[in-house]
Amino acid sequence: MDIPGLPARRAALNLVDAVLRRGETLDQAGGSALARVKGDADRALARAIAGEALRWKQDLDALIDSATRLPLADDAKARAVLQIMLAQVLRLETPAHAVIATGLPLLMGGPRRLAHGVFSTLTKREAALPDVPSLPEAAMERWGVRADAIAAGLAEPPPLDLALRDPAATVEWAERLGGVSLLPGHVRLPRGMAVDQLEGFRDGAWWVQDLAASLPARLIGAGEGRRALDLCAAPGGKTMQLAAAGWQVTAVDNAKRRLERLGENLQRTGLSANVVLADAFSWEPEEKFDAILLDAPCTATGTSRRHPDVLHRIGPRQIADMADVQTRMLERAAGWLKPRGVLVYAVCSLEQEEGEDRACDVNLTPSPIRADELPAGLAPTAEGWLRTDPGMLAQAGGLDGFFIARWTAG
Repeated sequence: MDIPGLPARRAALNLVDAVLRRGETLDQAGGSALARVKGDADRALARAIAGEALRWKQDLDALIDSATRLPLADDAKARAVLQIMLAQVLRLETPAHAVIATGLPLLMGGPRRLAHGVFSTLTKREAALPDVPSLPEAAMERWGVRADAIAAGLAEPPPLDLALRDPAATVEWAERLGGVSLLPGHVRLPRGMAVDQLEGFRDGAWWVQDLAASLPARLIGAGEGRRALDLCAAPGGKTMQLAAAGWQVTAVDNAKRRLERLGENLQRTGLSANVVLADAFSWEPEEKFDAILLDAPCTATGTSRRHPDVLHRIGPRQIADMADVQTRMLERAAGWLKPRGVLVYAVCSLEQEEGEDRACDVNLTPSPIRADELPAGLAPTAEGWLRTDPGMLAQAGGLDGFFIARWTAG
C-alpha cells in the first residue's frame, strides 16, 4: 500500500513493540525497524513518534481506556497503534487527518473501526496530556520522593550539549553557535540541530556530551602529563575530556564498533589516547595510574529524557545484574591506582543500588566533591557524592541523571 508517510508509522509501531514486548532498546530495535524507511527525515520522524509514545505511555493509555467500553489488552495491536496516533496529534502536532490516513492502515484485517472511533472520540473531546508524564508504577516505587521531580524533567527531549576541546574559548563558541554556557567548556543549543553541519564540528572544536556526563572527567582535574585510565571509554567523550585536560590517557572498552567511533572522534578533534580493545575483567595494565575514571555499565535510567524506553525495560533483575558488574569493576579499578591516585566512579543511573550502595563498599579514602567544582544549581550530598536527576536545572534545560563519587588511594 503506497501511502506517503506510512513506512515511518509502521517503523514507529515496530519500535514500540520491540521495547514493550521484547525488552529491546530503541537503538537495538532501530536497525530492523527502520530498514525500509527511506530518507533521514522519515527515520527521524519514526524515532520521534516512538519516543513520545513511550515517554507518555501511561497517560496515552489512560486516554485510550477512557474512550473504550471494554479495556483493550495491554499488548493489543490496536492499543499500540492508538498510542502512536495520539502521540502524533498530542505531542508532534500532526494534523488529525494525516494521523488517521497513516495510522488505520496499520490495522489492516484488524479492529480499524474501533481504533478510528476511539481516536475520533478523543480528538472531538479535545483530550490533552498532563504537563508532566506519569511514570510507570515500578519506577515511582523505586525513586520514591524523587519521582515527581524526575518526572517533571522527562516532559521534553533534552537540548544539545557540547563539550569544548578548549574551555578557554567558551564565550567565543557560545556566541558563534548562538548557545548558552552553564560552566567553562560547555555550550548548550536547542535540540533538533544537525550536529555535523554546525560550525566547529569538522575542525573538532567540540563533541556532543550531556552536561551531567561531562562532570566525572571534570572532577579528576588537570593531568599535567600524568597517566589516566578511562575504563569503559567508548564512544569517547570522557577520553577526549581527559586528553584535552593534559592527561596521557589509556582508553579501554570491550566494544569494537564503539571503539572505532572513539578513534574517529579522536582523529576529528586532534586529541590522542592509547585505545585498547579488552575486557575489563581480564585485562591487566602494565603500570598503575595517577587517575582512573570508571563510568561503569549500568541500567542507564538516568538517560530517560533521550531514551524513554528505559522507563519500561528496566526492573529489579537488570538493576541487580548491573550492581554486581559495578562492584567487581570497582574492586579491580581500585587496585590499579598509584598511591594518592584518584578514582572517580560514575553511572548514568537513577537507582540507589547502582550509586549510593556501591559507593559505600569502596575501600579507599573519600575525596568529597565540592560545590565550587559544580555548575551553579548543583550541590554535593552530605557524603560528598553527587546525585543529579533529570528535573534539576530545569529552567536551563535540565540534565541527565547521574551518580558520581570520588576517592584517593592511600
